[in-house]
Amino acid sequence: MTLPCRPSILCLSLVSLLSAHAAPELKWTTKQLTKEFYAEGAAAGDFNKDGKGDVAYGPFWFAGPDYTEKHQIYPPVAFDPRSYSRNFLAYAPDLNGDGWTDVLVLGFPGEDSYWFENPKGAAGAGDWKRHEVLKVTDGESPLWADITGDGKPEIICAQNGAFGYASPGEDPTKIWPFVPVTTDKASSGRFTHGMGVGDVNGDGKIDLLEKNGWWEQPADPRTQPVWTFHPVAFSPEGGAQMFAYDFDGDGDADVFTSLAAHAYGLAWYEQVKDAAGAITFVKHELMPTDPKAPSKVPVFSMIHAIDLADINGDGVKDLVTGRRHWAHAPKPDGTGGDPGVNDPAVLYWYEVKRGSKSGEAEFIPHFIDDQSGVGTQVMVVEMDGKAPPEIVVGNKRGAFVSSAVEKP
Repeated sequence: MTLPCRPSILCLSLVSLLSAHAAPELKWTTKQLTKEFYAEGAAAGDFNKDGKGDVAYGPFWFAGPDYTEKHQIYPPVAFDPRSYSRNFLAYAPDLNGDGWTDVLVLGFPGEDSYWFENPKGAAGAGDWKRHEVLKVTDGESPLWADITGDGKPEIICAQNGAFGYASPGEDPTKIWPFVPVTTDKASSGRFTHGMGVGDVNGDGKIDLLEKNGWWEQPADPRTQPVWTFHPVAFSPEGGAQMFAYDFDGDGDADVFTSLAAHAYGLAWYEQVKDAAGAITFVKHELMPTDPKAPSKVPVFSMIHAIDLADINGDGVKDLVTGRRHWAHAPKPDGTGGDPGVNDPAVLYWYEVKRGSKSGEAEFIPHFIDDQSGVGTQVMVVEMDGKAPPEIVVGNKRGAFVSSAVEKP
């Protein structure tokens, strides 16, 4: 049976024990912006240039800091929570360089991606202009991140069996060319789970992480278009967003991943060198894949979104994740769906505490909420420009912003 996901006496006792030497506890408040299901993710940005963070969720953006005022981006269509949205993830860059924040949408796996052009706050401007940028965006955890090292983010996804990226050209309103960096058999198709980026080997170049291993970016991708593959069984079933980060503080990049986006399990992989100096990884299971197995942390299913950010301001990045509500929904009669399909939609942050040597790292769970959870995306951002940050979620339960304040 799944460990209760509310902060029960057992969970609180565990967290208190683990957090005895932690920074002051943060308490959280969660605000629901809407109950309608419009998208599987949400983005944060200042859309009206008033210096306050806003939230874009599906066809609307909600003006901060109270999010009660909403404005239309495109004609609204609410989706059945037992089905799926065509809006899978969202980001908030300024794509045409006009000084106004736009909305980039990575669509349903296998379908297109596009961005909506901010009308510069013009009253009565109607819907934002839509620009298609990719005909196909495969994978369930595509990213908007800088993989090329040019200081500008790219869409990182898969097409035709290959992982790669797409950058806006001189005219960002035109289709962006996709650049494959792997073989055409690396991705298992449009619904491939688990992907991330990070500098695994410390050479200053960003590598690509996926469930079966990592792809090393060469010194010159122009002369070696297919990156070098290093097989590692990080997540055989595929999870969510993956991260390469020095969790134990020994100077090299470890890997964090969920183990099954539609079941259970979390793990971090400690980077070590073998006798020949080659990179290998040691698995440290944080949450078991068997919900009946003993666990030191709360156990919940459908970990379909993760973000990495410094929550408590101690200089070490932490992790935020939770349970995606109805990733595969039950039938109307209540049968079917993923394991734990009707468990609470929990949201947690995991405080990373480094030890004194390699392999020593704690991931201390802190309860945030049990009504929001995550979607295929969860975003940590300082909405007011100062710490502690907020957590923005869009999913089948609607849109949410969780805010933290230090305990008095």
